[in-house]
Amino acid sequence: MKYVLIFLGMCSLVLGILGIFLPILPTTPFLLLSAALFARSSRRLYDRLLGHKALGGYIRGFMEERALPLRIKIVSLSMMWCAMLGCIFFVAEGVLWLQIVLAGVGVGVSVHILSYKTKK
Repeated sequence: MKYVLIFLGMCSLVLGILGIFLPILPTTPFLLLSAALFARSSRRLYDRLLGHKALGGYIRGFMEERALPLRIKIVSLSMMWCAMLGCIFFVAEGVLWLQIVLAGVGVGVSVHILSYKTKK
């Protein structure tokens, strides 16, 4: 079971890292899932993830404060809406129901991101 949890933690970590660059894919839930899976399977991987220069502070900060830095909120929302609007106007052109669904997902994700406190 330990190796299954490690494998799932690695998959979640990859998805979290991809989420940094792909606005539709969430980053924080995947990174938190990775931390939880590593905590249950490999103390070494858990410590390494939390000690990571870029990701560790992000995960620790979120776990402790349940807050996101203003820069992360701005970048996340900007990238997501650029991608959403591109999809709404160019990919789903002429498909009204899909445009409505995409706009709804965008609004939902925006509300979710904005619901977290802003870290100073």
